Amino acid sequence: MLIGEVERRSGVSARMLRHYESLGLVRPTGRTGSGYRAYSDENIRRVFHIESLRSLGLSLADVGRALDDPGFAPAELVDDLVRRTRERIAAETELLTRLRRIGAAEPAGWEDVLQSVALLQALGSKSPGARQRAALSSGEEVPVPVEALAEAVLRESDPNVAGALRWALARSGKNAPALLAEGLGSPEAEVRERAVRSIAEIQDDAATALLRDALTNSDAVVRGYAALELGARGVAEAVPTLIDMIVEERNDVDAADALSAPAGDPAWADRIATGLIDRLGREPRGSSARRRLTQALADIPGDTTSRALAELSQDEDRAVALTATYLLTRRTAR
Repeated sequence: MLIGEVERRSGVSARMLRHYESLGLVRPTGRTGSGYRAYSDENIRRVFHIESLRSLGLSLADVGRALDDPGFAPAELVDDLVRRTRERIAAETELLTRLRRIGAAEPAGWEDVLQSVALLQALGSKSPGARQRAALSSGEEVPVPVEALAEAVLRESDPNVAGALRWALARSGKNAPALLAEGLGSPEAEVRERAVRSIAEIQDDAATALLRDALTNSDAVVRGYAALELGARGVAEAVPTLIDMIVEERNDVDAADALSAPAGDPAWADRIATGLIDRLGREPRGSSARRRLTQALADIPGDTTSRALAELSQDEDRAVALTATYLLTRRTAR
């Protein structure tokens, strides 16, 4: 069988067959009287074997070992092929993500493309300073794609860089809350905290809705950050969580301050005061939580609060009575 027929039957070009011969992978059985290479059926089978192994990603050197070394054990080589394939897929996926993000930035020319590439590389830098500069440069001539900012802020551990990334995300557009939402359900506590803190800095309806949902999150830290921000926005749904934080002494001073925002509505002022008073009544005598709850009444306006402070000024718990008396005196003076 001549080389042309082998080419037709195997689909391997004559040039590649000659290359295989030069490497010793396929040796023609002989030559014809005219000097042409002659191949046997066994040669054809070997060509198919070579092509099969190459399709798995083996180098030609590894193919030769696999076919000719009687002691060759394929398991280790296959494991190495699996590792290299995974690395290649990861690299290709990263490239695809980068290209998609550059496309989303709608570059006007190659200069914009190059700037986008530089910014994306800087976000992945090992240098905190480089990452921070990339975040702060967002919104200039070529903005950093919002998807890249969201991904970066969820993995950022440096507090200064994280602050810059949150600032950049808050200015980046309407898609940021949706991109950060997945982080709220992360199995990693640090990622959940980064997500809720980033959402809290975005002042739009989508972010507020996510923060409302976060009030039922299983993570107390997430609930706390959501409640503090919602309280500052005057969202009354945050009140029960804020009261819990005061009782549990988790950012209790900030929680008490946050209660004063929704208390600006007279109807909610009475509800907040009632909530604090009810919870105070359920806490054991002498507990520090009762004193903190009494202190939280300080900036809650309305008659309900005034009556409660008058009663608490006679409380058996001296710390509570003194706190209530002081607050009542201040309230009267105002």
